[in-house]
Amino acid sequence: MRVLTVAYPFAAMGPDAVGGAEQVASALDFALVAAGHESVVVADARSVVAGRLHPVPSVSGDIDACARANQHARVREAIAAEPDVNLIHMHGIDFFDYVPDAGPPVLATLHLPPDWYPGAVWRGRAWLNTVSDAQHRACPPSERWVGTIANGVPVAALGALHARRSFALMLGRICPEKGQHLALQAAHAADVALLLAGVTYPYPDHQAYLRDHVRPLLDRRRRLIGPVGFARKRRLVSAARCVLIPSLAAETSSLVAMEAAACGTPVIAFRAGALRETVRDGVTGFVVDDVAGMSRVLRDLASIDPEACRREARARFDVRRMTAEYLALYARL
Repeated sequence: MRVLTVAYPFAAMGPDAVGGAEQVASALDFALVAAGHESVVVADARSVVAGRLHPVPSVSGDIDACARANQHARVREAIAAEPDVNLIHMHGIDFFDYVPDAGPPVLATLHLPPDWYPGAVWRGRAWLNTVSDAQHRACPPSERWVGTIANGVPVAALGALHARRSFALMLGRICPEKGQHLALQAAHAADVALLLAGVTYPYPDHQAYLRDHVRPLLDRRRRLIGPVGFARKRRLVSAARCVLIPSLAAETSSLVAMEAAACGTPVIAFRAGALRETVRDGVTGFVVDDVAGMSRVLRDLASIDPEACRREARARFDVRRMTAEYLALYARL
């Protein structure tokens, strides 16, 4: 097969990517090449790919309506320049703005909550797949849905052991719906050190959230360390006492929770969307309702067995299962 992957055009794709959609797209690119297929990738010029990269320029400055329109035009031109493919696989929340009117089959993976997409996607040309049962239950009926493929992470590569430390950890994009300010509140209440690892994209509301709601809660023991690549992320997750996921959005999946399980590290997550499916309450961590619940269990995680977390990851979250299911879907489409 010759597959054209179209990533979200405002974030770099690759094994060290911060966003879950970019990590999934990267895993599929590498899996296609490893299986002997041809992989072509339309993505931000900073991306690292296994196949052939068709770059679109990185966006500097605020991501406003004008920047979106210009970048979408570039993506449409890039797709048109790659006509000889068997399938196009799109991963961006904005995919409907550059789906070609004709040509090979188009698959769009819905990485985000269904109500974040316009209603037209359910009746459009692209075939749609979801990434969790919780996400699918929230979707409207559609003849374009082709199934659920649960996300996966490189469980074996995350198996390194590190001495357990006393800090809690939060990973991911720094934006209002991820709730970094709530993780900081819980860490202050529990008197626990916290490291926030992630990137703030140049959306005005994200920058304002960092300035007004996150930075005021930082101190010597609660620190923002910026984005981390795969190797450093593995060390941090393996060493952390726990990983916090105080999401305010209906999460469709959680690569962070899967990575933590693979490292034998407990997760404390809000009861948001698929987090209730990903985190086995009392086994791989705790599902709580609010900051008070998060701070309470932060103080005592002794009941969570690291090896039980790793067993759960091996049984449910291996990226090889995910990529095999996608390659089978590609062939079917």
